[in-house]
Amino acid sequence: MHKYVPSRGENRISRELIAKIVIVVLHLVGLIGLSIPEYRSMFQALTPAQLITTLVIILFFHRGWNDAFPIFAAAAFWIGFGSELIGIHTGYLFGDYVYGPVLGPKLWDVPLVIGVNWFILSYLTGSVFRNIPNDYYAAFLGASAMTALDYILEPVAVALDFWAWKWEIIPISNFVGWFIIAFLIHLIWRKANFEKSNPISAFLLITWIIFFTVLNFTLDI
Repeated sequence: MHKYVPSRGENRISRELIAKIVIVVLHLVGLIGLSIPEYRSMFQALTPAQLITTLVIILFFHRGWNDAFPIFAAAAFWIGFGSELIGIHTGYLFGDYVYGPVLGPKLWDVPLVIGVNWFILSYLTGSVFRNIPNDYYAAFLGASAMTALDYILEPVAVALDFWAWKWEIIPISNFVGWFIIAFLIHLIWRKANFEKSNPISAFLLITWIIFFTVLNFTLDI
């Protein structure tokens, strides 16, 4: 009797299914926890851990491991983080805002996971639009998608004390600045020569959209 050995394709599908189940469970638990006032502070504190977990999942399924990828990753992190430094200390790019304590350790008043967040968002949206032939059009679409997600995310972030805006008003300059920085990162993504397909990118991006959209209602924003 021959023992059945799963093929590489079957193993890959199995890993992807497990990852998607983990993603759904993490965000569903987070959604429930953040929606219940008695448990909200505990789940707020877990936000950096959830971002890091998301990063690990993305990197696990990433296929383009060559010299160009870490250059892009570093560029996305530091351009995003650097833009936040400028925003926090000058009011330029995004507007006048300050970060709360929820997002963990800070460097020069900016949480380190913010750079991770810029990388994750640019990676996910870049992967979704990877087959667009024109670099500038693809960068436009990717930056537009990131800005649209920020529009959904902003009220949630303020309600959960991720950051706070002066006069409690989210300025238009925030979205303009987001688009400009995101467009620059997406151009670097397009020019970097590495494999850009990731089997869980679209699923994860849709999960984030649903997660923050639902929170907009459950938090009574």
